[in-house]
Amino acid sequence: MIKIVPFRPGKLESEADRATASLSPVTNMAQYSQPHDGMRMKGVKDGAVSIVMGNPRYYTMEQDSSTQQPVPLLCFDLSHLSRAWQFVVLTLATFAFYLVYGYMQELIFRLEGFKPFGWYLTLVQFGCYMIIGLAELQLQRDKVRKIPLRDYLLLAFLTVATMGLSNTSVGYLNYPTQVIFKCCKLIPVLIGGILIQGKRFSIYDVTACLCMSFGLILFTLADSTVQPNFNLYGVLLISLALCADGVIGNVQEKTLKQYGASNSEMVLYSYGIGFFYILVGMVVTGNIVPAFQFCQQHVMKTYGYAVIFSLTGYLGLNIVLTLVKTFGALMAVTVTTCRKAVTIVMSFMFFTKPFTFQYLWSGLIVVLGIYLNLYSKNKVAWDTYISNFLRRLGVQQHRWQVTAESIV
Repeated sequence: MIKIVPFRPGKLESEADRATASLSPVTNMAQYSQPHDGMRMKGVKDGAVSIVMGNPRYYTMEQDSSTQQPVPLLCFDLSHLSRAWQFVVLTLATFAFYLVYGYMQELIFRLEGFKPFGWYLTLVQFGCYMIIGLAELQLQRDKVRKIPLRDYLLLAFLTVATMGLSNTSVGYLNYPTQVIFKCCKLIPVLIGGILIQGKRFSIYDVTACLCMSFGLILFTLADSTVQPNFNLYGVLLISLALCADGVIGNVQEKTLKQYGASNSEMVLYSYGIGFFYILVGMVVTGNIVPAFQFCQQHVMKTYGYAVIFSLTGYLGLNIVLTLVKTFGALMAVTVTTCRKAVTIVMSFMFFTKPFTFQYLWSGLIVVLGIYLNLYSKNKVAWDTYISNFLRRLGVQQHRWQVTAESIV
């Protein structure tokens, strides 16, 4: 039901009037429709959408306290804090965990002789994730597996390829180059969509892909120029990891939606089966014994660092998921992109390596590609936000037209 309510300046709405419900179809329709100048979405309650006539500066989307969703941060709930403080706390936690994660990953490979044992590090990481996933699943009431085992066999293989190849590449690549490559998952997703599914993409997606490709080429060329131990094998490893990462996201999303499984179940079975994949592979190739013997000689610098690396990575991932659910993909990508930039800066600060300004502007080209891709996925919402922002600054006055197409 759509209700037109005249707005009287100076009269404050009640909390119930200003409420917006969770992600129902009606809310989604309200959120992404384009409001006429002088109209704003007022709230969603019991499936009704209220459109309020009045000054456009009152256009708001606030969450009703009566339908307030939990905002988990580890074992704490941040829902009692203001939205601004929630964002600050989640952002600081994301930086804290992922900066430690990146630092520990590079620190492990700085250990003399560890370079060939990237798969053994992944084995330890998968073992830690499996234990954490098992512990989380025990705290849930519903412990029955929902996703068929055959689907988990595929998911585990893709997870092993993504993380194993990515970890191993650190032994052959400059760490900032590895981070830049991991930002460019759109490239294999777009190419695979065109070749396999015959999809058609917008000009923004194509431009974003070209920006990422161009930025990667320039960054890699800069790396090959200043790094005396540059190795194309590392580029091959991270490229294959990127392709697997581009596939796994779609498979995970489809599987979770189809069977309604929890994240804990997905983590437990994906990483548990993946653990045995890696273990069998290392036994067959004969790499398990030398890796084990080497780590026995450097217990703290291998197992100790690997546990910290795994734990911070797992906790950081959960916080990013909370950030996405609470503030949306745009803010989450902004935070994670800034985090990756800080990770690269820290890598140059804490670990001696040559630097060239080509790293800087080629990295900025990649960032431009990331935001072009985000814009293509949220064009209507971004256009509305930008228009309202410019209108408040007095820079632009733009009139939106409410049509059947913009609502349906």
